[in-house]
Amino acid sequence: MRRTRVLTAVLALAAGLLTGGPPALAAAPPDRPAAASDAPARSAFAADTYTWKNARIDGGGFVPGIVFNRSEKNLAYARTDIGGAYRWQEATKSWTPLLDSVGWDDWGHTGVVSLASDPVDPDRVYAAAGTYTNDWDPGNGAVLRSTDRGASWRKADLPFKLGGNMPGRGMGERLAVDPHRNSVLYLGAPSGKGLWRSTDSGASWSQVTAFPNPGTYVQDPDDASGYASDNQGIVWVTFDESTGTPGSATRTIYVGVADKENAVYRSTDAGATWQRVAGQPTGYLAHKGVLDTENGHLYLAYSDKGGPYDGGKGRLWRYTTATGTWTDISPVAEADTYYGFSGLTVDRQNPGTLMTTAYSSWWPDTQIFRSTDSGATWTRAWDYSSYPDRVNRYTMDVSSVPWLTWGADPSPPEQSPKLGWMTESLEIDPFDPDRMMYGTGATVYGTENLTNWDRDTAFTITPMVRGLEETAVNDLISPPSGAPLLSGLLDIGGFRHTDLTKVPPMMFTQPNFTATTSLDFAESRPDTVVRTGDLDSGPHIAFSTDNGAHWFAGTDPSGVSGGGTVAAGADGSRFVWSPRGAGVHHTTGFGTSWSASSGIPEGAVVESDRVDPKTFYGFKSGRFYVSTDGGATFAASPATGLPSGDSVRFKALPGTKGDIWLAGGESGGTYGLWHSTDGGRSFAKLSGVDEADTVGFGKAAPGASYQTVFTSAEIDGVRGIFRSTDRGQSWTRINDDAHQWGWTGAAITGDPRVYGRVYVATNGRGIVYGDTSETGGGDDGGGGTGPDPGPAGACEVTYEITNQWPDGFQARVQVTNTGANAWNGWALTWSFADGQRVSQLWNGGHTQSGPTVTVRNTDWNGTVAAGSSVGFGFTASRSGTNARPAAFALDGRACTVT
Repeated sequence: MRRTRVLTAVLALAAGLLTGGPPALAAAPPDRPAAASDAPARSAFAADTYTWKNARIDGGGFVPGIVFNRSEKNLAYARTDIGGAYRWQEATKSWTPLLDSVGWDDWGHTGVVSLASDPVDPDRVYAAAGTYTNDWDPGNGAVLRSTDRGASWRKADLPFKLGGNMPGRGMGERLAVDPHRNSVLYLGAPSGKGLWRSTDSGASWSQVTAFPNPGTYVQDPDDASGYASDNQGIVWVTFDESTGTPGSATRTIYVGVADKENAVYRSTDAGATWQRVAGQPTGYLAHKGVLDTENGHLYLAYSDKGGPYDGGKGRLWRYTTATGTWTDISPVAEADTYYGFSGLTVDRQNPGTLMTTAYSSWWPDTQIFRSTDSGATWTRAWDYSSYPDRVNRYTMDVSSVPWLTWGADPSPPEQSPKLGWMTESLEIDPFDPDRMMYGTGATVYGTENLTNWDRDTAFTITPMVRGLEETAVNDLISPPSGAPLLSGLLDIGGFRHTDLTKVPPMMFTQPNFTATTSLDFAESRPDTVVRTGDLDSGPHIAFSTDNGAHWFAGTDPSGVSGGGTVAAGADGSRFVWSPRGAGVHHTTGFGTSWSASSGIPEGAVVESDRVDPKTFYGFKSGRFYVSTDGGATFAASPATGLPSGDSVRFKALPGTKGDIWLAGGESGGTYGLWHSTDGGRSFAKLSGVDEADTVGFGKAAPGASYQTVFTSAEIDGVRGIFRSTDRGQSWTRINDDAHQWGWTGAAITGDPRVYGRVYVATNGRGIVYGDTSETGGGDDGGGGTGPDPGPAGACEVTYEITNQWPDGFQARVQVTNTGANAWNGWALTWSFADGQRVSQLWNGGHTQSGPTVTVRNTDWNGTVAAGSSVGFGFTASRSGTNARPAAFALDGRACTVT
């Protein structure tokens, strides 16, 4: 149903969990000077107070950096490549987001390339922000500084870009605070911009012109996009705190440079002059440099590539600072590595203990190494007992985030769940040798009994990621019955949320798309759901007949290379699909065969009318298209004045044929929100809406006859999330300056069952949902609407056998509330005539006594509004005939059977 404006070039470059960025076209701020910009943000109006939360997924993206404060216990931070920064909350064992205040124009500042916690004043924290160094991010980078642990920030703009989502982002930290004179900070820049220094606690920055080497390494010099061809620059800064005294600048500083021949530099005069460290190894990049000042050792983790995906060879070296001696302390012989080293940490309570990771080892798993004698000898997190069998020093418990198994059942030596991949961040708590955290491409793992490792006793690894939500969201749907929310995500496909406050058990599988690009459901049969997505090999479309609980793959038309957009007919009898790589197609049934649609160009965005099952709509390059024959043929609408580009999203209103809202455009061109009430033949542009990027609908306000309209837009000069309860005649901004989440232009939808509830797609902060203070918000998180009476009045049942075999069958049942009142709890009863017995049932609980079956609602689908439906499915055994039940009763009342 939606097309995201994610950078396809970024996705093409990714070999793993790479989340893309929004386009520059609608979010290009003016160039900013290098001087500090301390003016507070404009305080925009907010006429309604909303409570904002995340629909829990827990993780979902790359965590390249974890930083513990060295002077205060339990103070830790995590940085993400596109989802901002977080602070650890020890009391709840969870993370608090710190950069939700980043606004639309500065969306790039949700990418954090480095983070520093002040060791002298723990209230101070700094973040180097910026997502791309090429023109995908139109704005320059900035250093954000906070004196209240990230609760609020001031910003110093930089005269160059930073790359929180660029190659090499797992190296670092590039930002560091002088531990003796904490007003002094250093920042390593990419793109040949060199080393920078601040002497006023990050308020202003100047280049260290004496630093001799801005870096030379690029991942792919031939990449014309500038993504893989950028110089990865200066990648870490480490102070030797043994060479300074409080109040005076630290004398000795080490700097890591992305240069395989000249990777490590040192200053011994507080940054006035710099020299290449003599005798250093060559042929590798130094991903990390960690100093143990007690023993006088600088440890360096090397890889032949910049990461975070690539890396085929690696080494680990120890530099003795007093003598200048270099020692290869690699855990394995160079010939035996097929990965690079990156994650690197020292136990500050026991400095001879250190750990490192084989960050780029995907198969069969990542590896973690540990030494208790300064690298002289090592043990591994796992070893082979007799190939392919493994013996692990650890146990893994992912019950709190069960989807981390990916539903996989691999053959040895692979295991599920894996220890991880892209393990570039690894930190032992400086105050607690038993606690260790490490980031992967999907989560933060950790343990609180790490020293069991040294006693040959298993230590336990669990997700330590609650509160850190890092998915990039492409599409959202909220059906009128069943689960309140289904999502389409980059990297991990998407989820069915039956309870917004709980982590779903598994992402969508069968197939498991690397990115779900579009979702839709049949408006009058919401158990019928379709999704499309990207997959390296395999089908790009899947269907569900039980509200997204289970899926089966469809068949691709010839030439399909990506998911594109898809639309379900209002009654679920037909679908229209506009995939990438092929033109628009249509089908009846569940996509076993497709026919090309005529009259509509390839790449059009498609949607369905929510009332007429044969009416579909499309948009491409300023033209609106309409089909009234199920998608077989389209005709261009005479409507004019629409945006000329393809950054457009539109939706048809449920319950009213031909009522369409269209949002989109681009800065400097036609941009805004349009409304059609004649099936797209004409559109009226809404005045006062300067820009709009998404549109969605939710339950009507009390006393209102028209559904609530939501949009991510700029209205009367103010950017935000807006709500209208009067068909767009007036708008209320429902977010505030503290809740902006960068770019929110992919998808938005209200909840048809809870007035005021809205679901917002973000590009790295997961699925955000808001509840209005006007109605108390419906805090159950599951879509309930209050204590309505139980079933009363009319009901209608549709019973459909969807598959059968000699001794069994599968069926779906849909129950529609045709009465005037909502149901709060229901029980449906019928009798089988031929001895059939239910063996498995989903979306409900069941009992069977003889031929009589009773199905009751679950805890999330008991409320069924008037005119809405609820459905469930089951498998059952049979022998011989398989007659359909003749009668159904809902709580003792007979239902019409269709």
